[in-house]
Amino acid sequence: MNARSGIAGFQLTERTRVTELGTWVDAVGPDGHRGGALRFDPAVMGLPGVRDRVVATVLADRQLAQAGIEGLVPVDDVVAAGEEVWLLTRQPTTPSLADLISRHGLDPASAAAVLVETAQILLGLHASGLAHGSVHPGTVVIAADGGALLSERGLADAVRGQYPSPQRDVTAWASLARGLAAMWGGSHPRATELFERAAATATTHGLAAARDALLAGRDALGQITRDRLSEAARTWAAPPVAAVAHAGAQDEGEIVTLLHVPGAAQQFGPGVPTEHAGQRSTVEQIWQDGRSRQPPPRKKKRPVRTIVAAVLFAVIVGGAILAWTMGGRFVGSSTPIAVSKVDVIVPKKAQRCKEPVKVQGKLSTNGKAGTVVYEWEQSDSGQRIRKEQAISEGATSWTVTLLWTIDGSGKGKLTATLRIISPVPEGKRVEDKATFSFNC
Repeated sequence: MNARSGIAGFQLTERTRVTELGTWVDAVGPDGHRGGALRFDPAVMGLPGVRDRVVATVLADRQLAQAGIEGLVPVDDVVAAGEEVWLLTRQPTTPSLADLISRHGLDPASAAAVLVETAQILLGLHASGLAHGSVHPGTVVIAADGGALLSERGLADAVRGQYPSPQRDVTAWASLARGLAAMWGGSHPRATELFERAAATATTHGLAAARDALLAGRDALGQITRDRLSEAARTWAAPPVAAVAHAGAQDEGEIVTLLHVPGAAQQFGPGVPTEHAGQRSTVEQIWQDGRSRQPPPRKKKRPVRTIVAAVLFAVIVGGAILAWTMGGRFVGSSTPIAVSKVDVIVPKKAQRCKEPVKVQGKLSTNGKAGTVVYEWEQSDSGQRIRKEQAISEGATSWTVTLLWTIDGSGKGKLTATLRIISPVPEGKRVEDKATFSFNC
């Protein structure tokens, strides 16, 4: 990382952590509040299309914030400084859940609070048609009030050129629950069993059912509370800010914001704020300190220089941004996505009880982008599990998965039915079923 004490008005501390995206640095924003600064790995940002996709992802987050979707670490700006690209947040990205686990450990009640809140955040994202794509202890941030937030939404997939998948989010959340269940080594057997059950429920019935299972099993925890999380977050926040250098007095060179709307970009020198520069986006007002309340007004305007290249960049990728952030569902496409048929694939061998049975459904589409709503029906209970899948442009075949855990004992046969809810031609059913045997 280049030696510098500040970037675009944010003062940098010596507290850093390295991730697959680059280096996160604890920072202090222009108004004196703690924030974060991510310096993307230049080798990553230099790959074709990566910068465009990162900007598109952040713009999608701003749209989520404007729509009232809560729980994401709010991004203040994405700026370019020479060859460097920085993402700036007005909410600190430390401590993460990984930080607390390694430094302080975690009690069952706190772990349950994190799982409940992250499940709720993901449900809101999925309902909006987007997903996170990289849920793990390093991207779960604990706010000052103990609430859980998610950072880096969509960024890892933007770098890879992939679209974040709700199904991967569910799998990652279940893995997080199982990891937390294994923390106590048998010292909290009821909590361990509850978290394992929530993980299994997520994979078979979805995040809403898993969240409800945790809440219903709160007796095993005594109480689901943020208290210890809040205390740990405040302890973490106290040191070390003494290492901050005052960056406001130095010339940082050309700082280009990559989030300006085409035509609105202006160039202005240090200390010469404009009305546009002083405006605050809606995203800055959401989940400050983990709550839906407005942060204090800025005491100092951040000097930002925009150049003509920013306008040209925005004009060139403007259409692509809309297409990519909506998962390829682009405005103006005359042909909507259509599912022509589905095929359900089940194991050929007899399956055991108490172990997840992997049932797959292959969707054949017309290659257009969009969202498919489908449901699985299980013959043993008649239960229907409804889900959504965002499909990207060019994909003519897509696989969805049902993990089915068989309870009880004995032997027999079970049937899984996959049914497309939308889009389907009027008066036509698009579904398939398959039967497998079990022997317990």
